[in-house]
Amino acid sequence: MAETVTPAVGDPPPASTRRERRGWYLYDWANSAFQTTVITVFLGPFLTTVTELAAGCELGADSCDGYVHPLGIRVAAGSYYPYLISLSVFLTVFVLPVIGAVADRSTHKKRLLAAAAFTGAGATIAMALVTGERYLLGGALFLIANISFGAAVVVYNSFLPQLGGPDERDAISSRGWAIGYLGGGVLLALNLVAVTMLSEEGNPQRTLDLARWSIVSAGVWWAAFTLVPLRWLREHPAAAVAVAAAAARAGGGNVLTDGFRQLGHTLRNIKAYPLTLFFLLAFLIYNDGIQTVITLASQYGTKELRLEQSTLIVTILLVQFLAFGGALALGALAGRIGAWKTVLLSLVLWTGVIIAAFRLPAEAPLQFMLLGGAIGLVLGGSQALSRSLFSQLIPAGKEGEYYGFYEISDKGTSWLGPLAFGLVFQLTASYRVGLVSLLIFFVVGFALLAAVPIRRAIVAAGNTPPRVL
Repeated sequence: MAETVTPAVGDPPPASTRRERRGWYLYDWANSAFQTTVITVFLGPFLTTVTELAAGCELGADSCDGYVHPLGIRVAAGSYYPYLISLSVFLTVFVLPVIGAVADRSTHKKRLLAAAAFTGAGATIAMALVTGERYLLGGALFLIANISFGAAVVVYNSFLPQLGGPDERDAISSRGWAIGYLGGGVLLALNLVAVTMLSEEGNPQRTLDLARWSIVSAGVWWAAFTLVPLRWLREHPAAAVAVAAAAARAGGGNVLTDGFRQLGHTLRNIKAYPLTLFFLLAFLIYNDGIQTVITLASQYGTKELRLEQSTLIVTILLVQFLAFGGALALGALAGRIGAWKTVLLSLVLWTGVIIAAFRLPAEAPLQFMLLGGAIGLVLGGSQALSRSLFSQLIPAGKEGEYYGFYEISDKGTSWLGPLAFGLVFQLTASYRVGLVSLLIFFVVGFALLAAVPIRRAIVAAGNTPPRVL
């Protein structure tokens, strides 16, 4: 009888197929609809309006000083959605590393992806029930959807090291990010066309209903297109089997309890990879600057530059579609000069974007859209290459766990940039000065990333460096 050999954690992953990679790309196409249609455009105004109705304000009122009382807490209607975002980030910090640890120990990673994705998509579709004054239902569904979105991204990202070797991951990650921007942009464009054609002047209820169904469409899109990666992706259980076997020898229990146990072990021993932590610190800082620019661009455009809503909508779409080409272009550049140098170059370009935004004249829509185009070109590449670069710094067999920490760095600190912007605005009453304050995130992030000895960091994690860094 042949002896069963348990593969070592450090064994190279089986070669992936082109179909498998395409399936991985298409999950980015699927879930980006939630980020663009729901988070970026429709959910904030929709849920705020529902909350204002619950606070006794009239539908379509320009302002509302009413309050709601979730769990007996007095909350201004306009603050409800921002507080939900903060609560979501807080909960995400605890959930994502555990999800990642469980994913590393499961030989059925696709099932985890399916559970997280369909839970998030189902909660998004259930927004159809948020009618009248049901702001509490809307808040609960948003928390479920947003946390599930982050959990699915952790599992999704953990597939990346299994799809290609060190020299292939930059291109794979860039293609996935590019496809995601394209998918998110297509659905957003369709929804904006529908809203434009079907809305009625002086009928705020129609506007509210159109926003609700646009949100629901993102959940349907997310669920439907997730079926393709679930069919085309393959399980790569070798590392998971080895880790599970090690846990069994150590007296471990089931996958979930082993996930919690291993997470505690990793937190105690993560200092063994100080260069990986140093990269995460750099990413935390410069990515916070990127996220703040994305979050506050609309506010800057309306309040400081006095631009029409139509200009902002066109610019959002422009960013989405140009980010598709930008991700591919910077991915190609990374193949020539390396991902590390390309990300550093992108941070220089981000600095230029901030300076250009500071100098933009008011009521100049064309210049604003051109700046949006520049953001689109640099946005996708800087994020995609950061993801693939981090994949080189993860110890084998701990992809999900470390991507859980990565997502915390992506989402869990997204309050730092807005806080800096808000404090500077409060002191200066100038949106322009507030925007310039964000330069510190790109300058410090650049300095920290430049200080990472990236080849030594990859070797220290037990991985083989790509030929070009």
